[in-house]
Amino acid sequence: GLIVGEGSGIVLLKRLSDALRDGDEILALIRGVGLSNDTEGNLLSPSSEGQLRALHAAYDRAGWTPDMVDLIECHATGTPLGDAVEVDSLRRLWQGSTWRQGQCVLSAVKSNIGHLLTAAGSAGLIKTLLALREGRLPPVANFESPSEKLRLEDSPFRVLKQGEPWER
Repeated sequence: GLIVGEGSGIVLLKRLSDALRDGDEILALIRGVGLSNDTEGNLLSPSSEGQLRALHAAYDRAGWTPDMVDLIECHATGTPLGDAVEVDSLRRLWQGSTWRQGQCVLSAVKSNIGHLLTAAGSAGLIKTLLALREGRLPPVANFESPSEKLRLEDSPFRVLKQGEPWER
C-alpha cells in the first residue's frame, strides 16, 4: 500500500561541457526526458497512454531502444492499479524489441523511504545515481514476490530481493 513520507533531494545539473571544463565528477548524463499527462486516467486511476507518450519521447530523444536498459527505477506508488499500469506501460514499450526474460531490473526507492510526494522523483534519481556509481543493481526492500497483476513472468523484467553486480 501507499506509505507517505517526507523528504527532499538536491541534485546538481550542469552542462557536460561546463562540468568537463571545471573538472567535476560526473555521475551520469541525462540523454533524454519525456513528459506527458494522461488523457484517459486520473491521479488515482492512471492509464498507460500518457506514460507511453512520456517513455517514447525520452527514449527517442536519448536515441535508445528499450533493450539497451538494465535498470528502471519505477514510480511504484504501491497501489495495485498504479503499479500494474506502470508495468503494463513498460511491457508495451518493450513490445517488438529483442529481449531476454528478466534482463531488466525494476526497482523502487519507495520501498525504503515511502512516497515522498513532490520529492519522490529526486529520491529515485539519487538512488539510481548511487547504483551507477557503486556498480550494483539495487534490491527492493521487503520484496517477496510480485503481484500476479504485474505479470512479470515471460517479460524482460525482474525484481531483486538482494543486490547484485551491475554488469553494464
